[in-house]
Amino acid sequence: MKLLLDTHIWLRAVNWPEKLSRAVRRQLGNTRNELYLSPASIWEAHQLVRKGKLRANPDFPGWLEGALSGVPVKEASFNFAVATEVSRISLPQSDIGDLFLAATASVFDLTLVTADRQLIECSWLKTLADR
Repeated sequence: MKLLLDTHIWLRAVNWPEKLSRAVRRQLGNTRNELYLSPASIWEAHQLVRKGKLRANPDFPGWLEGALSGVPVKEASFNFAVATEVSRISLPQSDIGDLFLAATASVFDLTLVTADRQLIECSWLKTLADR
């Protein structure tokens, strides 16, 4: 299975894997699955650091290097197709990060691993719920 990690799922996998559901931990640990991360998630993580909601020691680039080696992921690139798909998506109370992740999952035919109810409830989006 090809799994796109929602930002919060990725951060939990890196920092607090015990906070993930057993089903999600099992899928993330399954070596037959491919794990993907959107550059939007890196941007969101940086915003959390800037707001003081996430610690990045010793600094963000150093933390990011460790995070990417600790939970190996492939890049789900932000490209013209994803940018175009964002314009087709309507989510209630959506933030730009959710739009980018939903569009990325749609364009690359990935299953989005998320705990976000509004994304889980999208019938057109393949999701793996962290519950």
